[in-house]
Amino acid sequence: MTQQPHLAEEFRDRDIYVFDLDNTLYPAESNLFAQVDVKIGEYVQNLLSLGPVEARTLQKQYLVNHGTTLKGLMENHDVDPQHYLDAVHDIDMAPIKSDPALRKSLEALEGRRIVFTNADETYAKRVLERLGVADLMEGIFDIHAANLDPKPKPAVYDKFLSDHDVDPARAIMFEDMARNLVPAHSLGMATVWINTGSPWGEQGHDPETVHAETDLLNNWLKGYLSNKA
Repeated sequence: MTQQPHLAEEFRDRDIYVFDLDNTLYPAESNLFAQVDVKIGEYVQNLLSLGPVEARTLQKQYLVNHGTTLKGLMENHDVDPQHYLDAVHDIDMAPIKSDPALRKSLEALEGRRIVFTNADETYAKRVLERLGVADLMEGIFDIHAANLDPKPKPAVYDKFLSDHDVDPARAIMFEDMARNLVPAHSLGMATVWINTGSPWGEQGHDPETVHAETDLLNNWLKGYLSNKA
């Protein structure tokens, strides 16, 4: 299900494209983040000597309450963030394939392209290289740039705008976690929700803050570029 953009208002005069990474720039069906999810569960189990069910419950509780499991572990268990990030991102990247169609669409976007992710830059670069689009991105705003505070904390968006000199009135943000679009909308960004069908992605969904919705980023981009031509 893909709703094409209406350039009359929300998407007019936008030339800064802000992309989340996981389950946004690549299809959720790749299940890459599923590997990360398993690694996070194992990390919580080993750290706190919990069984898998207890660990997963706590993992998702921290995700909801703190924005990321990492932030919950830092605040409640004094976890070293880099140790955590290295552990949970030690995954097989084979499911991510080069995506010439996505590259073609990204190349056709006239303006700036920036990644805004709760992951770290090392992991983000690995994903972008696998997709074959790393050279198309002007920069990566990662969890370290955010001082380890995750989206959707409003201060993180303010720092992103400042660090990358982004005028929100000229930006479109693409994101699979609906709640992460709320601060973007409030700042004046146009918003596109990549609806993967995940209950975590839908959490905090507010239709008033979503200008367009799609199940696959490149489908939306192709429609956008066609309507803009």
